Amino acid sequence: MAVRPPPSQPDPPRPADRVRVLLPFSLTIAAGLAVVLPATLPAPARLALFAVLLAIILWSTTSLNVAYVGLGAAMLLLLTGVSPQRRLFDSLASNVIWLMIGAFILGGAVEQSGLAMRLAQRVIERARTVRGLFWFLTAVLVPLSLFIPSVSGRAVIAIPVFRSISSSAADRRVTRALALLFPTVILVSTICSLVGAGSHLVANKLLSQVTGRRLSFGEWVLYGMPFGMVASGAACAVIMALFLDGERRARCIRVARRPRGSMSRSERITLGVGATMVVLWLSERWHGYESATVTLAGALVLTAPGGALSWKEGVKAVDWNLLLFVGAALVLGGALVDTGAAGWLFQALLHSSGIESARGHLFLVMAVGVISLTSHLYLTSHVARVVALGPILLHLAADRDLDPAAVIFISTVGIDYCLTFPVSSKALLMFQGLEGETFRPADLVLLSAVMLPIHLALIVVLYFTYWRWMGLTL
Repeated sequence: MAVRPPPSQPDPPRPADRVRVLLPFSLTIAAGLAVVLPATLPAPARLALFAVLLAIILWSTTSLNVAYVGLGAAMLLLLTGVSPQRRLFDSLASNVIWLMIGAFILGGAVEQSGLAMRLAQRVIERARTVRGLFWFLTAVLVPLSLFIPSVSGRAVIAIPVFRSISSSAADRRVTRALALLFPTVILVSTICSLVGAGSHLVANKLLSQVTGRRLSFGEWVLYGMPFGMVASGAACAVIMALFLDGERRARCIRVARRPRGSMSRSERITLGVGATMVVLWLSERWHGYESATVTLAGALVLTAPGGALSWKEGVKAVDWNLLLFVGAALVLGGALVDTGAAGWLFQALLHSSGIESARGHLFLVMAVGVISLTSHLYLTSHVARVVALGPILLHLAADRDLDPAAVIFISTVGIDYCLTFPVSSKALLMFQGLEGETFRPADLVLLSAVMLPIHLALIVVLYFTYWRWMGLTL
């Protein structure tokens, strides 16, 4: 008679597993107690503040899907009556969502048609030295934010280019520097375009909800493109200075040429439609069609029979998870404003930061810059940072009689900065996780220690020069 083996005992929980459970649980209890204590805070504002804090805690300390957490927090506000039920459905049907849908389809066409690889290869082949290669790569990566609305999407397109170049370089230090250059420029150049990140659209929507004003695609490019170009150039120079010696920077390099024929029909359609969309985005003031309308029209042309990609391929290119996340974030941000919780947080910030006694624009610009630039250290999501800081900064604008558009845009410049830790951005995680030589977390900390003060200095300099000349002034 066969003897049955004893049932296997489950492994005892490890200390790390306990921490992963206890940390968010403890922080949630602390958040609940924190919103109960202030006697001057009305009940709806307490609930709105708790919902946002709960979402931030779960976003930062757990592996739960960000859209799932955001929708759960938004549902808490709906079920308790803090936000009207139509707020969630209106957010998911807003022009922000439709603009993102169309932009994702355009990005899918750029990627699947091979247009991005063709253009990148054509430019990179002109490089003769490692230094020239780094500058050419920077010039190629910056304008991608105009066409591809996802940071991770731009990283996906850049990874094959990185692998091709790193194999040609055959030098570990050059490869490590390249692994830093690609995601850094992708992140730094995000500010160049309104569709460069979903957080831009959330910030613009919050601005519209509170003030009735929004920044057009053309205005955003006018303000953001110079900063993105200068900051990307600075990042390129800093990476070469920190991680490459003079001999390596001057070393000759030959990037393998790939055989290429004439542009395919899909590439020509994508290039024509994409260029037309950008022109129409920039000229919205003259023709009157919103960016979302233009984007949807372009998406329909791209997915028409015989177009650059099929309708099913276009739908698959849309990051539906991000869309749901953005819709939930709009509910959370709107609740902070409507219930007065953002105003209460703003008053607390005034008393604790010293902004209350500040009178000069220099101090205000630096304060907004420091707060937004360091926000990635405790909030890993772009959209979460906008939800947490946007309503507070809009109250700052109202309290000091500042231009809310200027406050929101300058803070978004800082919020886009997330170079200190790999977990701060999917693009960093994607490049760090590649097989073979790549950068180390310590390299990223070193780079951020240099780039963060440079970003703050650029914000101050551009505010008192170019942005003021262009009408973006506090």
